[in-house]
Amino acid sequence: MKVLLDGHGGDNAPLENVLGAIEAVKRNPNMQVFITGKIEQIQPIVKANYSGDRITVINAREVITNDDKPTLAVRVKKDSSMVKALRLCREDDSFAGVVSAGNTGALLTASLFVVKRIKGISRPCLTPTWPTVDGGQLVVVDSGANVDCKPLQLQHFALMGSCYMKAMYGVQNPRIAIINNGVEKGKGCELTRETYEVLDSMDNINFIGNIEARDLLFGGVDVAVCDGFVGNVALKSTEGTALAVMKILKDGINEGGLRSKIGALLLKPTLKKIKRTLDVNEQAGGAFLGVDKIVVKAHGSSTATSIARCLEQVVKLKENDVVEGIKSVLASTRGDNA
Repeated sequence: MKVLLDGHGGDNAPLENVLGAIEAVKRNPNMQVFITGKIEQIQPIVKANYSGDRITVINAREVITNDDKPTLAVRVKKDSSMVKALRLCREDDSFAGVVSAGNTGALLTASLFVVKRIKGISRPCLTPTWPTVDGGQLVVVDSGANVDCKPLQLQHFALMGSCYMKAMYGVQNPRIAIINNGVEKGKGCELTRETYEVLDSMDNINFIGNIEARDLLFGGVDVAVCDGFVGNVALKSTEGTALAVMKILKDGINEGGLRSKIGALLLKPTLKKIKRTLDVNEQAGGAFLGVDKIVVKAHGSSTATSIARCLEQVVKLKENDVVEGIKSVLASTRGDNA
C-alpha cells in the first residue's frame, strides 16, 4: 500500500513527518511511504533513522506555509510538497491517498482544484474524530470547510459521515444526529429545521434526531452533522475545555500540598489515561470527504506518532474503499442530484 506524505506540512516538519513515516512502515510491513519535499532536507533524516527500502523521497522545491493565502499559494506554488503529493495521487491510482499537516485552507483548496470532487457531492467536508466517554468515536461533519451551508450540503455530509464510520471504525449502522440548540424536532434555525426533514425522510441512513453540544462526548451518536461554523466552534470549545480542565487539575495538585500530591500519585494511571484520551496526537486525522481520493489532514502540531496514525488511517480507508462507498450511497439516495 503506497501512501503519499507532505514532507513540509506542519509545525514540526520535516523531522517529525519523516520519523512518523518510519514509525508507520516499521509497524506495517506492507506499507510504502513516499515523502514529497526538498530532498536535501528530508533524505538525511531518512538515512540517519531508517535502513530499509520502503520510504522514498520525491523532490519538491516549494513549501506552502501557514502564512500563505490558500488559493494563491495553490496556484503559484505548483511544485510545493503539498500540491505535488496531491497531483501524484490524482495521476497514479497505485497511491492510496495523501497525508498533510500543512495549511488547512491550502489543503482543502488544493484537494478541490487538483483531486476534484466526487461527482454529485455539493461540497466536501472536513471530518475530525473525537473520543467519547464510553470508549467510542464521534465523527463531526463539517468542522470548518464550509461556513455557510444549505440542507443539501448537510444531507451529503450525513451520507459521507455514515460511510466514513463504516470504513474507519466498522460501525455498520451509524447513528446520525444534527447538532442543535435542543433535541425537539422543531428546534433550531431554518437550516437545521429543513435538514431535519430531509434526513428524517431518508431510508439509507440511521437518523436519530437532534443532539445538543453538551451531549456530544457522552456517546449515543456516531455522526454529528452541522455546518462548518458550528462544527469548528464546537471543536475548538471542546479542545479548550479539555485543556482548561487538565490545567485546573494540575494547578490544584501543585497548590494542594502533600495530601494532594499523594492523591495524585494514587491517581497517576487514571490521569495518564485521561491525558492520552485528550491528546490530539493519539487521535486519527481529519479526513477530507467528498473528493475523489483519500486526503487526511493531520493536526498542525503533529508529532511522529500522529503522522504514523494518519498514514495508517489512509491505508484503512483505502482497504475499506470509502470513496467508492460514498459514490454508491450517493447514487442510491432519493432526491440526489448526481
